[in-house]
Amino acid sequence: MILNISSLNIPPRSGIYIMKDDKSNILYIGKAKNLKNRVKSYFVKNQNYKTQKLVEKIKDIEFVITDNEEEAFLLESNMIKRYRPPYNIELKDQQRYTYLRITNEEFPRLMVARRTRTGEFLGGGRIYGPFTHGSSKMLSIGLLRKTFKIRICKRLPKEACLEYHLGNCEAPCQFKDAQEQYSKHIADLEDILKGKQRLEDFVAKLEEEMKEASYNLRYEQAKEIRETLQRLQNLQTKQKMETVRGSDEEYFGIKIRDQTAYIMSLRQTHGVIKDRNRFSFDMVGDNSFSSFLSQYYSSNPIPKFIVTSETPTKKEILEEILSRSTGFKVNIVVPSGGKRREMIRLVMRNIDLLLSKGIDPAVIEIQEKLKLESIPRTIECFDISNHGTDYAVGSMSCFVDGKPSKSGYRKFRIKTVHGRDDFAMINEVVKRRYLRLRQESSEMPDLILIDGGRGQLNAALGALKTAGVGIPIISLAKENEEIYHPNLKSPIVLPKNNSALKVLQHARDEAHRFGVMYNRVLQKFQK
Repeated sequence: MILNISSLNIPPRSGIYIMKDDKSNILYIGKAKNLKNRVKSYFVKNQNYKTQKLVEKIKDIEFVITDNEEEAFLLESNMIKRYRPPYNIELKDQQRYTYLRITNEEFPRLMVARRTRTGEFLGGGRIYGPFTHGSSKMLSIGLLRKTFKIRICKRLPKEACLEYHLGNCEAPCQFKDAQEQYSKHIADLEDILKGKQRLEDFVAKLEEEMKEASYNLRYEQAKEIRETLQRLQNLQTKQKMETVRGSDEEYFGIKIRDQTAYIMSLRQTHGVIKDRNRFSFDMVGDNSFSSFLSQYYSSNPIPKFIVTSETPTKKEILEEILSRSTGFKVNIVVPSGGKRREMIRLVMRNIDLLLSKGIDPAVIEIQEKLKLESIPRTIECFDISNHGTDYAVGSMSCFVDGKPSKSGYRKFRIKTVHGRDDFAMINEVVKRRYLRLRQESSEMPDLILIDGGRGQLNAALGALKTAGVGIPIISLAKENEEIYHPNLKSPIVLPKNNSALKVLQHARDEAHRFGVMYNRVLQKFQK
């Protein structure tokens, strides 16, 4: 039995909702600007199959309100990582990027923050990060400890240890002055880790202190500051390298097939592709490209530019959250041209390659010949069967992965056109088909094929414009088997034995056969 939401007190505020099953296990966690409106939308008709399956399992919903949508974004991300609900997007933390922890002891230590399988941090204290690869960061931790005089002993010794004699620690275990200075060292370190104080500014301040100590003949203090500055130079070099890495761009492409989103990312460093990742998740509830990016960058370094194949929802909020997390402005860009556009095309071709398993190679060749953005896995072909003014009909064949899909075939009785006007009939049939798909939020085909020449193609283009949809479209003229493309002045002519042409011919012939069959049925029953 589906949950009766009228029994719930749903706040009309921003926040997160936690959906649970009959055993109080968390099924799904989502965010909303208005919880009441969003949660109610789950319990209306026309949900996709996977969302319907989720709704059938929901027995209770818990709410956590927030002051604004940004807080809801962050809370949702943290809760998903903590509870890992089965219907949410789950990105496994690859543990390539480390976090640092300042313990909550009387004289705190600087440690590498370890995490459990559920993403929770072990041990008490304050967490900072993420930082780059663990091996290089361990050296940086050592430099930070020495620079800020942070102790490394697990327990305070009774006497000053070797670290004190090496000048790496001021021995708060023994000296009162060191105890008084220790909190200042920790505060300076936290300012650096938080990004409140730039390392360059801290170095400049130390240089002034060194000059002052030397001027006042405090040579021992000046020497200690100079050694600290030498250590900071090494740390600055590493931070500079990390900044260069962070300033590189990351590219994301997304395609949705059968209620599943497929995403591929490429990271470019100094003009060279250094890393590639691929992901997939079910389009359930609020699972979206935006949710994916929020989860992805909660455990991966954030670049200044995130280049995407389409604009994620809540783009401005996502940019604000990522910018606040890094300390620099993060931009999400959908390129219209140039090298970025070429990179996105490369990403999309890689996704197509990933999804092309089991597809007739001829379909991939259609993509190449027509220079389509994606593989035309679903092709819908239209034809008009016109035997007198009383028996004009439209027909549509459907090909999936290069093969007829009979369940997708459609027939149309012409309603608005009188007389022999193929152009107007094509316009009517195409308009009716895609207005309906749009109203039902149904999946659109990858390519539309029209039986005819330039005139029929232009009539269909006008119908698509009226319907408000943008789908790649071509026409195939019978006489010379010429392919007309809206963006090309001259038709494309393929060899007669070309496999791509044969698929298009088959789709055209099937639409014609289906239309003639429907026309004969109408004539038979009206005689």
